[in-house]
Amino acid sequence: MRPGETPTVFSVTELNHAVRDLLEHSFGLLWVEGEISNLARPRSGHVYFSLKDGEAQVRCALFRNKARLLRVALDNGTQIRVRARVSLYAARGDYQLIVEHAEDAGAGALQRAFEELRARLDAEGLFAAERKRTLPASPARIGVITSATGAAIRDVLSVVSRRYPLGAVRVYPVPVQGEAAAPAISQAVTRAGERADCDVLLLVRGGGSLEDLWAFNDERVARAVVACPVPVVSGVGHEVDVTIADLAADVRAATPSAAAELVCPDLSATRARLPQMEQRLAQRMIGRLVENQRRLAALHQRLDRQRPRRRLETAAQRLDEAEMRLQRIANTRLAAARRSLQLVEDRLQRSRPATRVARQQRHVAGLAQRLDRAGLQRYRQAETRVRGVVRALHGVSPLQTVARGYAIARDVDGRVIRTAEAVSPGDHIAIDLARGRLDCEVQSRRGPETD
Repeated sequence: MRPGETPTVFSVTELNHAVRDLLEHSFGLLWVEGEISNLARPRSGHVYFSLKDGEAQVRCALFRNKARLLRVALDNGTQIRVRARVSLYAARGDYQLIVEHAEDAGAGALQRAFEELRARLDAEGLFAAERKRTLPASPARIGVITSATGAAIRDVLSVVSRRYPLGAVRVYPVPVQGEAAAPAISQAVTRAGERADCDVLLLVRGGGSLEDLWAFNDERVARAVVACPVPVVSGVGHEVDVTIADLAADVRAATPSAAAELVCPDLSATRARLPQMEQRLAQRMIGRLVENQRRLAALHQRLDRQRPRRRLETAAQRLDEAEMRLQRIANTRLAAARRSLQLVEDRLQRSRPATRVARQQRHVAGLAQRLDRAGLQRYRQAETRVRGVVRALHGVSPLQTVARGYAIARDVDGRVIRTAEAVSPGDHIAIDLARGRLDCEVQSRRGPETD
């Protein structure tokens, strides 16, 4: 800090919030491995623990919405790997990890691949909620993409026949496990979308390990599901199993049977519930009516207690006072404006711009007349000089001399002959007269006369 500068002073809260923002913006999601200690499970459903190794430890917080999705048991002494965000608990000033996911430290290559693919496709918007489509209420044709011999297709057919016998089922048989499963599933989804012979598609498979369900974590399957023009319901594995296909589908069901129940309205149950629904509707309508009447009575009581007429009268009086005050201010300002205008008019009258303009106009007219007279005088003087020059030129012009009876002799080259010695007998000469020319031949010549 330079001399004279005032230091910036933080409160403890401001400092902790600034450090928290710095930590959260400096680190993204990261993986940390260690041993669980100090595990605590309060009634809120959140989980708090520390991760430690041989030399250090860090506090961790796993909130309830993430804890419910975990498939690994958390116990003191367990070695786990967590995906977390670095943060700071401002109330205590403790640096901590906000855990998003946890898994056994020994296993996790497939899980990490799953998480990486999930994050990448999520960033592209493939799992966005606004992209999801609504399922048809009563589909006439139901497509099922699964193994033709597995338990999943039997469960789906059982649910359809029991709940919705009006629905027709079309099966797209595919392998649901092994290397050939992912390309076969993606091709079946694409083919079903192109044929458009179903109102909804069920992508189902029974439960299994992460390795067994890996075909449904394939990027090709996810992109085929997203590109399919027909709504897709996924029911892969059990409720705890979540695959990339589940995230890409328009609706996820916990099991194949649950997927079939989502798209099949239960006709018999609906028919049986009609009287109950009618009774419940009537009860709700009566309840709503009674509740609205009670609220209306309460509002009337509140209205009476608050005496709105007195409030309106007070407000009206204040409005009148404000209006009169505004009128006085307006009159004062108007009078001041009129005085200012009168002062300006007086100054304008004293300045008499019309008189000044007339005087300037007369001055300009006089200048114009003087200019005209001067121009005419200069013209006449020039005309007089030109006439004198013309007369002088006429006085020395050879034409004037010729007009008095003289002639001009020229040789054949047009040169003026001034002496007799300039020609010889026999030469042809031309003599210019006042009117016309004579072509002559010299017979003889004589020299100038002597006194």
